Amino acid sequence: MASRARRRRDQSRLREASRVVVKVGSSLLVEKATGRLHRKWLQSLVREIARLRGRGQQVVLVSSGAIALGRRYLGLRPEQRKLEEQQAAAAAGQIILAHAYQELLNRHDIKVAQVLLTLDDTESRRRYLNARNTLQTLLELGVVPVINENDTVATAEIRYGDNDRLGARVAEMTSADVLVLLSDVDGLYDADPTREADAQLIPEVREITPEIEALAGASGTEFGSGGMVTKLVAARMALSAGCDTVIASGKRLRPLAAIEAGKPCTWFVSAGSPLAARKQWIAGTLKPRGQLTIDPGAERALAGGRSLLPVGVVAVEGRFGRGDAVTVRNREGRDLARGLVAYDSEEARRILGRHSEDFEQLLGYRGRDEMIHRDNLVLLNG
Repeated sequence: MASRARRRRDQSRLREASRVVVKVGSSLLVEKATGRLHRKWLQSLVREIARLRGRGQQVVLVSSGAIALGRRYLGLRPEQRKLEEQQAAAAAGQIILAHAYQELLNRHDIKVAQVLLTLDDTESRRRYLNARNTLQTLLELGVVPVINENDTVATAEIRYGDNDRLGARVAEMTSADVLVLLSDVDGLYDADPTREADAQLIPEVREITPEIEALAGASGTEFGSGGMVTKLVAARMALSAGCDTVIASGKRLRPLAAIEAGKPCTWFVSAGSPLAARKQWIAGTLKPRGQLTIDPGAERALAGGRSLLPVGVVAVEGRFGRGDAVTVRNREGRDLARGLVAYDSEEARRILGRHSEDFEQLLGYRGRDEMIHRDNLVLLNG
């Protein structure tokens, strides 16, 4: 009975997610024998994406495969693996990969956009926010972002090195509900299933303990750079962002439907939601860099769950950059909230008390309507 109940919960997690990040590895996309794109498998995945979108879910793809496809296209020999040769292969292969996604998604009237990221893009506060805002805008426009690491410019020092961790960072960046790591195995086992015939799949993990980490081993595949170790790292990153993670086999056609049907896989279950995790991070982890004082009208708006608009700001203190945490207080000096500000301190001073139609003249560009969006705002003391 408990097993059936858990299976039903596992099946519902993917169906009920509002936003899903799907990470696809090179070993699934590239035919081992030929080095060509595995079109039949990709067509199956695209149909799955269309199915999820048809029931109102947003989908983000994190896709490997550019280097493997580019190496064949450029005729690189197995021994030609210098950094610049791999970067050249990525440049050529990314066009093949992006074109395939565009062609196949277009058959379902789904628009697609390519986003290439490096480790720096997700660690630098300003670039992180730019990437987050771009992805959010694409999703609001009904577009499926296809994300890959920008291997054409990334060096060993600034690379993720595997798209499992990039997928987790994208899931955190987009406040996704579920991260799907499609792999060449069914999930996490209590022993190496290639060596132990009686190895048992672990269907659910609620905490990544040292004992769980010890089960990962260090396996990899010919085309991919990751293994179970990187998938556990990715799962830990996603869990801290309130995002459930599932490791499942992608070798079968319709892999997402298989997860929903209760086929073998491993779920890493978060204790909270993406929004709650993000707000906890804002409230308890980030050190405020400045203060915004607001008028009574803005105070009432915040209490009602709305965003903070510049028109309600009466004073700006401190020096801060875009995306830094600031404290929001009323005219009596009582701290009301903490949030991530959409403008730096100099810009905030220029637009305080002003309406959005004035921003372009004051700043030289048309910025965001909110000084702090409600999703980036945490009320203090309730």
